[in-house]
Amino acid sequence: MLRDKVTLVTGGSSGIGFAIAERFAREGAKVMIASRSREKCEDAVKRLRKLGEDRIDYIAADVSKSSDSKLIVDRTVKRFGRLDILVNNAGVYLEKRAEDTTEQEWDSIIDINLKGVFLCSKAAYPYFKKQGGGVIINMSSDAGLYGNRNCPAYCASKGGVSNLTRAMALDYAKENIRVNAVCPATIDTPMLEREANRREDREEYLKATAEEHPVGRVGKPEEVAFAVLMLAADGASFMTGANISVDGGITAR
Repeated sequence: MLRDKVTLVTGGSSGIGFAIAERFAREGAKVMIASRSREKCEDAVKRLRKLGEDRIDYIAADVSKSSDSKLIVDRTVKRFGRLDILVNNAGVYLEKRAEDTTEQEWDSIIDINLKGVFLCSKAAYPYFKKQGGGVIINMSSDAGLYGNRNCPAYCASKGGVSNLTRAMALDYAKENIRVNAVCPATIDTPMLEREANRREDREEYLKATAEEHPVGRVGKPEEVAFAVLMLAADGASFMTGANISVDGGITAR
């Protein structure tokens, strides 16, 4: 489906990002993953290269920095010759009420989750324009569509991603650059594990989290990766400005 399509996946070393990189590689894409941790990148690439030694690479960088975001995109084009699909997946989570959130924590959440999407998209735009088109897929959240308790900074960042997606889609529609977002609810990732391990009763937390979803369980990274694949495919050429829920029915209530 994506034979030889060059894809950049930020936050691609673990969780949802890794699942996206793996699925795209299986579909024949050339994949560059980006993450702040060189060690995690190297481990991810080692696992992915069984799908094609010369089709997978990585760069360790921080999407919240403009110089790094430009480097990520430029390095991808230099390595593979072009850029067809940008998946802005890098993100962090913070569970604190507003009065307990420090300014530094707020800035960190916004810088990575929202500014990183802006910076990487901005860096990719000249290549897309020159090529005559491209695809941007942003990772928003159910929290980007409605408010969740105890995570206002995260909700603000993901709400920004959802509306940034709509705005860029309108701006670039006539240039054959499609911009969509995927909005997962809780997914079984290392991020969920970290939150669970912070609780006094880990198993009760995981049980309660699963029961919040109408389907009675949390999602799998592979299920989010499938939605991203769908949006990246040429068959989705009439889709732009959409925020697609992958949430076990949680936003249907």
